[in-house]
Amino acid sequence: MPATPETRTDDDVLATTDVALLLRHGLVRQPLRTALFGDGVIAAAVTLDRLATVPRSVAYVARIVRSGGLRYTAALREPLPSPEASARLREWLEAAADAAGDDAEAETRAARWLEAVAEVLGLRHDARRRHGRSGRSG
Repeated sequence: MPATPETRTDDDVLATTDVALLLRHGLVRQPLRTALFGDGVIAAAVTLDRLATVPRSVAYVARIVRSGGLRYTAALREPLPSPEASARLREWLEAAADAAGDDAEAETRAARWLEAVAEVLGLRHDARRRHGRSGRSG
Protein backbone atom coordinates (compact mmCIF):
# COMPACT_ATOMS: atom_id res chain seq x y z
CA MET A 1 0.00 0.00 0.00
CA PRO A 2 1.56 3.34 -1.02
CA ALA A 3 2.23 5.96 1.61
CA THR A 4 -0.36 8.70 1.85
CA PRO A 5 0.52 12.26 2.83
CA GLU A 6 -0.59 11.37 6.37
CA THR A 7 1.65 8.30 6.60
CA ARG A 8 4.73 9.49 4.72
CA THR A 9 7.84 9.71 6.84
CA ASP A 10 10.75 12.10 6.47
CA ASP A 11 12.62 9.18 4.89
CA ASP A 12 9.85 8.75 2.30
CA VAL A 13 10.09 12.42 1.37
CA LEU A 14 13.90 12.42 1.24
CA ALA A 15 13.89 9.27 -0.91
CA THR A 16 12.19 11.29 -3.66
CA THR A 17 15.03 13.84 -3.78
CA ASP A 18 16.81 14.09 -7.12
CA VAL A 19 20.33 13.49 -5.80
CA ALA A 20 21.85 13.54 -9.30
CA LEU A 21 20.43 17.02 -9.87
CA LEU A 22 21.83 18.24 -6.55
CA LEU A 23 25.24 16.84 -7.49
CA ARG A 24 25.15 18.44 -10.95
CA HIS A 25 24.57 21.85 -9.48
CA GLY A 26 25.89 21.69 -5.92
CA LEU A 27 29.39 20.56 -6.83
CA VAL A 28 30.07 23.61 -8.95
CA ARG A 29 27.69 26.30 -7.66
CA GLN A 30 28.31 27.62 -4.17
CA PRO A 31 24.69 28.68 -3.49
CA LEU A 32 23.50 25.06 -3.86
CA ARG A 33 26.32 23.46 -1.89
CA THR A 34 24.38 23.62 1.37
CA ALA A 35 21.50 21.68 -0.19
CA LEU A 36 23.92 19.11 -1.60
CA PHE A 37 25.72 18.57 1.71
CA GLY A 38 22.48 18.76 3.73
CA ASP A 39 19.40 17.20 2.17
CA GLY A 40 21.46 15.59 -0.60
CA VAL A 41 23.64 13.65 1.84
CA ILE A 42 20.67 12.49 3.89
CA ALA A 43 18.63 11.58 0.81
CA ALA A 44 21.53 9.54 -0.58
CA ALA A 45 22.01 7.78 2.77
CA VAL A 46 18.28 6.96 2.99
CA THR A 47 18.28 5.64 -0.58
CA LEU A 48 21.39 3.50 -0.11
CA ASP A 49 20.15 2.29 3.28
CA ARG A 50 16.96 1.07 1.62
CA LEU A 51 19.20 -0.83 -0.82
CA ALA A 52 21.03 -2.55 2.09
CA THR A 53 24.31 -0.74 1.50
CA VAL A 54 26.91 -0.79 4.26
CA PRO A 55 28.71 2.46 5.12
CA ARG A 56 32.22 1.12 4.52
CA SER A 57 31.32 0.38 0.87
CA VAL A 58 30.42 4.02 0.30
CA ALA A 59 33.54 5.19 2.15
CA TYR A 60 35.61 2.91 -0.09
CA VAL A 61 34.04 4.44 -3.20
CA ALA A 62 34.98 7.88 -1.85
CA ARG A 63 38.62 6.71 -1.65
CA ILE A 64 38.41 5.49 -5.25
CA VAL A 65 37.10 8.91 -6.32
CA ARG A 66 40.02 10.58 -4.52
CA SER A 67 42.60 8.35 -6.19
CA GLY A 68 41.09 7.66 -9.61
CA GLY A 69 38.59 10.45 -10.19
CA LEU A 70 34.86 10.56 -10.82
CA ARG A 71 34.94 9.30 -14.42
CA TYR A 72 37.05 6.29 -13.49
CA THR A 73 34.80 5.46 -10.53
CA ALA A 74 31.58 5.91 -12.53
CA ALA A 75 32.92 3.45 -15.11
CA LEU A 76 33.42 0.67 -12.56
CA ARG A 77 31.19 -2.29 -13.35
CA GLU A 78 29.90 -2.63 -9.80
CA PRO A 79 31.15 0.08 -7.41
CA LEU A 80 28.96 -1.31 -4.59
CA PRO A 81 28.24 -4.93 -3.66
CA SER A 82 24.64 -4.98 -4.93
CA PRO A 83 23.59 -4.33 -8.54
CA GLU A 84 20.71 -2.03 -7.51
CA ALA A 85 22.85 0.15 -5.25
CA SER A 86 25.62 0.18 -7.87
CA ALA A 87 23.20 1.39 -10.55
CA ARG A 88 21.93 4.21 -8.33
CA LEU A 89 25.43 5.25 -7.26
CA ARG A 90 26.67 5.10 -10.85
CA GLU A 91 23.88 7.52 -11.85
CA TRP A 92 25.07 9.93 -9.16
CA LEU A 93 28.75 9.50 -10.07
CA GLU A 94 28.04 10.17 -13.75
CA ALA A 95 26.11 13.33 -12.87
CA ALA A 96 28.97 14.44 -10.63
CA ALA A 97 31.57 13.68 -13.30
CA ASP A 98 29.62 15.66 -15.91
CA ALA A 99 29.38 18.62 -13.55
CA ALA A 100 32.99 18.49 -12.35
CA GLY A 101 34.60 18.15 -15.76
CA ASP A 102 38.31 18.77 -15.17
CA ASP A 103 37.76 20.70 -11.92
CA ALA A 104 39.90 18.96 -9.29
CA GLU A 105 38.21 20.89 -6.47
CA ALA A 106 34.78 19.66 -7.58
CA GLU A 107 36.10 16.08 -7.60
CA THR A 108 37.42 16.56 -4.07
CA ARG A 109 34.01 17.92 -3.03
CA ALA A 110 32.37 14.83 -4.54
CA ALA A 111 34.65 12.56 -2.50
CA ARG A 112 33.86 14.57 0.65
CA TRP A 113 30.17 14.29 -0.18
CA LEU A 114 30.47 10.49 -0.45
CA GLU A 115 32.32 10.39 2.87
CA ALA A 116 29.46 12.37 4.43
CA VAL A 117 26.92 9.93 2.95
CA ALA A 118 28.89 7.03 4.46
CA GLU A 119 28.89 8.78 7.87
CA VAL A 120 25.13 9.37 7.85
CA LEU A 121 24.55 5.81 6.65
CA GLY A 122 26.68 4.61 9.56
CA LEU A 123 24.69 6.74 12.02
CA ARG A 124 21.46 5.21 10.71
CA HIS A 125 22.87 1.70 11.15
CA ASP A 126 24.13 2.51 14.67
CA ALA A 127 20.77 3.99 15.70
CA ARG A 128 18.93 0.88 14.55
CA ARG A 129 21.39 -1.35 16.37
CA ARG A 130 21.01 0.68 19.59
CA HIS A 131 17.24 0.45 19.38
CA GLY A 132 17.27 -3.26 18.62
CA ARG A 133 15.95 -3.01 15.08
CA SER A 134 17.73 -4.99 12.45
CA GLY A 135 15.70 -4.03 9.38
CA ARG A 136 16.10 -1.02 7.14
CA SER A 137 13.76 1.90 7.37
CA GLY A 138 11.14 2.64 4.79
